[in-house]
Amino acid sequence: MEARKLIKLTAPEEVQEFVAAASECDFDIDVRFNKVIVDAKSFLGVLSLVTYPVMIFSQGSNSKFDQLLEKYAIA
Repeated sequence: MEARKLIKLTAPEEVQEFVAAASECDFDIDVRFNKVIVDAKSFLGVLSLVTYPVMIFSQGSNSKFDQLLEKYAIA
């Protein structure tokens, strides 16, 4: 099952928090903006998309990561 969530990160500190939470997950997570796809566990990859609204595609579920997604979710 693939979960989707639209989020927006606006600062390097938020990216660091996001990548740290994603790195604790034992499943794949992609960050997509238009045709660009980066690994959610890559700090530089996610940092390159900071300030853009991005879609998160996760292949599993983790309560801590899900809470973080809600924190940065775009209504």
